[in-house]
Amino acid sequence: MNEKNPTKKQQHILFILGLISFILAGIFVFRGITPSNYSYFLSRRIPRLLAMLLTGGGIAYASVIFQTITHNRILTPSVMGLDSLYLFLQTVVLFLFGSTSSWFLDPRLNFLLSLGAMAFVSIVIFPSFLKGERQNLFRLLLIGILLGTFFQSLSSFMQMVMDPNEFSIVQNRMFASFNSVNRELLLISSILVALLVLIVRRFHPSLDVMSLGRDNAVNLGVSYDYVVRSMLAIIGIFVAVSTALIGPVTFLGILVANLARELMQSYKHHMILPSAIFISIIALVGGQLFVELVLGGGIPVSLVINFVGGIYFIKILLKEGRIS
Repeated sequence: MNEKNPTKKQQHILFILGLISFILAGIFVFRGITPSNYSYFLSRRIPRLLAMLLTGGGIAYASVIFQTITHNRILTPSVMGLDSLYLFLQTVVLFLFGSTSSWFLDPRLNFLLSLGAMAFVSIVIFPSFLKGERQNLFRLLLIGILLGTFFQSLSSFMQMVMDPNEFSIVQNRMFASFNSVNRELLLISSILVALLVLIVRRFHPSLDVMSLGRDNAVNLGVSYDYVVRSMLAIIGIFVAVSTALIGPVTFLGILVANLARELMQSYKHHMILPSAIFISIIALVGGQLFVELVLGGGIPVSLVINFVGGIYFIKILLKEGRIS
């Protein structure tokens, strides 16, 4: 396959994915609208759609890049424990200050707290473990898993001893939901995601070469350690924005990153990333429509996505097992 320019097949796939995303977005925004109610519905649906676009784009970028630097298709940034850190922060705030605290009730303060803590871990803590021996990336993954387990254990302990009413409140934060999205958070998130996308574009050639492995990338002139550290920081902020905006969606990253690679059959990130974004939008918007139209809106869309993504994850594991 000629990788210098997109093939017609790749262009057709991207066009179809983009068309499906556009149609689903149109259905989500305009279904049931009449001249008498359009103002109310548009004011509620457009912010929710924008939240889906930001979340889907952020998770898609983070997952594809993370798989590239780890050279593993069954890993996503959730293995670093950032989702567990988010739930831990929500539990700590509720446990220490109560449900009437401004740190919990004010969406802007809560967003900045979650974003700041998760970004600090990604930018300062994780890169500090990328020193020394050559296999330090695997050590970092192990530390991320341990930190995630630690945060999850502390959260579970506090949830067991807190008031049942407060536990039901924090339980709602465990699942991603687009039912109530703060518009001010959308503005901040949009600016952050746009800046990160512009930064990542500069690294596309290096990421393409890194797909060939560490040794080949170093021999071809890529500053491997610098790129890995930079990408880890960017991945952390992507995940922090997505999670702090709507909550954790564990298996979405695995689903969209692997489907994008299978459909594109390419190592070029300027092809994989757009397709992953479209697939993520299809999953989120289509899942939300399925929840509202078929299931009556009684469950968060993250449960549907995690169910489908979990099945796909098992499929990948079985496939990898047969290959090995």
